Amino acid sequence: MDKTEINRRIEQEIILIKKDISALKAMTKPISPENAIGRISRMDAINNKSVNEASLRQSENKLMQLEAALSKIDQSDFGICTGCQQPIPIGRLMLMPHARRCVKCA
Repeated sequence: MDKTEINRRIEQEIILIKKDISALKAMTKPISPENAIGRISRMDAINNKSVNEASLRQSENKLMQLEAALSKIDQSDFGICTGCQQPIPIGRLMLMPHARRCVKCA
Protein backbone atom coordinates (compact mmCIF):
# COMPACT_ATOMS: atom_id res chain seq x y z
CA MET A 1 0.00 0.00 0.00
CA ASP A 2 1.31 3.44 -0.91
CA LYS A 3 0.89 5.27 2.38
CA THR A 4 2.62 8.43 1.13
CA GLU A 5 -0.03 8.83 -1.57
CA ILE A 6 -2.81 8.26 0.95
CA ASN A 7 -1.11 10.70 3.35
CA ARG A 8 -1.03 13.34 0.61
CA ARG A 9 -4.71 12.68 -0.17
CA ILE A 10 -5.68 13.05 3.50
CA GLU A 11 -3.77 16.32 3.80
CA GLN A 12 -5.50 17.67 0.66
CA GLU A 13 -8.90 16.66 2.03
CA ILE A 14 -8.14 18.37 5.35
CA ILE A 15 -7.27 21.62 3.57
CA LEU A 16 -10.50 21.50 1.54
CA ILE A 17 -12.65 20.62 4.56
CA LYS A 18 -11.15 23.48 6.59
CA LYS A 19 -12.04 25.91 3.77
CA ASP A 20 -15.57 24.52 3.66
CA ILE A 21 -15.90 24.85 7.43
CA SER A 22 -14.81 28.49 7.29
CA ALA A 23 -17.37 29.25 4.60
CA LEU A 24 -20.13 27.37 6.42
CA LYS A 25 -19.39 29.17 9.69
CA ALA A 26 -19.89 32.46 7.87
CA MET A 27 -23.23 31.26 6.49
CA THR A 28 -24.52 30.05 9.86
CA LYS A 29 -24.29 33.35 11.69
CA PRO A 30 -27.51 34.41 13.44
CA ILE A 31 -30.07 36.29 11.40
CA SER A 32 -30.54 39.74 12.84
CA PRO A 33 -34.19 40.64 13.56
CA GLU A 34 -33.44 44.25 12.67
CA ASN A 35 -32.95 43.35 9.00
CA ALA A 36 -35.86 44.69 7.01
CA ILE A 37 -36.71 41.58 5.06
CA GLY A 38 -40.11 40.07 4.52
CA ARG A 39 -41.56 37.21 6.52
CA ILE A 40 -41.09 34.67 3.72
CA SER A 41 -37.52 35.84 3.07
CA ARG A 42 -36.78 35.52 6.80
CA MET A 43 -38.22 31.98 6.84
CA ASP A 44 -36.14 31.09 3.79
CA ALA A 45 -33.02 32.52 5.48
CA ILE A 46 -33.73 30.50 8.64
CA ASN A 47 -34.20 27.34 6.58
CA ASN A 48 -30.94 27.94 4.70
CA LYS A 49 -29.18 28.52 8.02
CA SER A 50 -30.43 25.15 9.29
CA VAL A 51 -29.21 23.37 6.17
CA ASN A 52 -25.81 25.06 6.46
CA GLU A 53 -25.57 24.13 10.15
CA ALA A 54 -26.16 20.46 9.27
CA SER A 55 -23.47 20.67 6.57
CA LEU A 56 -21.13 22.32 9.08
CA ARG A 57 -21.62 19.48 11.59
CA GLN A 58 -20.96 16.88 8.88
CA SER A 59 -17.83 18.70 7.73
CA GLU A 60 -16.50 19.01 11.28
CA ASN A 61 -17.13 15.29 11.83
CA LYS A 62 -15.31 14.40 8.61
CA LEU A 63 -12.40 16.65 9.61
CA MET A 64 -12.07 14.79 12.91
CA GLN A 65 -12.11 11.45 11.07
CA LEU A 66 -9.47 12.62 8.58
CA GLU A 67 -7.22 13.93 11.33
CA ALA A 68 -7.59 10.63 13.19
CA ALA A 69 -6.71 8.71 10.00
CA LEU A 70 -3.68 10.94 9.45
CA SER A 71 -2.44 10.28 12.97
CA LYS A 72 -2.84 6.51 12.49
CA ILE A 73 -1.37 6.20 8.99
CA ASP A 74 1.99 4.95 10.27
CA GLN A 75 0.45 2.25 12.45
CA SER A 76 0.55 -1.34 11.24
CA ASP A 77 -3.23 -1.73 11.32
CA PHE A 78 -3.94 1.29 9.07
CA GLY A 79 -5.80 0.10 5.98
CA ILE A 80 -6.94 -3.10 7.67
CA CYS A 81 -10.70 -3.62 7.95
CA THR A 82 -11.89 -3.63 11.54
CA GLY A 83 -14.56 -6.17 10.60
CA CYS A 84 -12.85 -8.92 8.61
CA GLN A 85 -9.20 -8.01 9.29
CA GLN A 86 -8.45 -7.99 5.54
CA PRO A 87 -6.71 -5.10 3.73
CA ILE A 88 -9.04 -2.35 2.58
CA PRO A 89 -8.64 -1.85 -1.20
CA ILE A 90 -6.45 1.14 -2.09
CA GLY A 91 -9.22 2.58 -4.26
CA ARG A 92 -11.53 2.82 -1.26
CA LEU A 93 -8.81 4.42 0.85
CA MET A 94 -8.13 6.97 -1.88
CA LEU A 95 -11.82 7.90 -2.04
CA MET A 96 -12.43 7.66 1.70
CA PRO A 97 -9.09 7.83 3.51
CA HIS A 98 -10.90 7.74 6.84
CA ALA A 99 -12.58 4.39 6.02
CA ARG A 100 -12.09 1.79 8.72
CA ARG A 101 -14.03 -0.99 7.02
CA CYS A 102 -14.01 -2.56 3.58
CA VAL A 103 -17.08 -2.25 1.38
CA LYS A 104 -18.26 -5.76 2.27
CA CYS A 105 -18.15 -5.08 6.03
CA ALA A 106 -19.47 -1.52 5.78
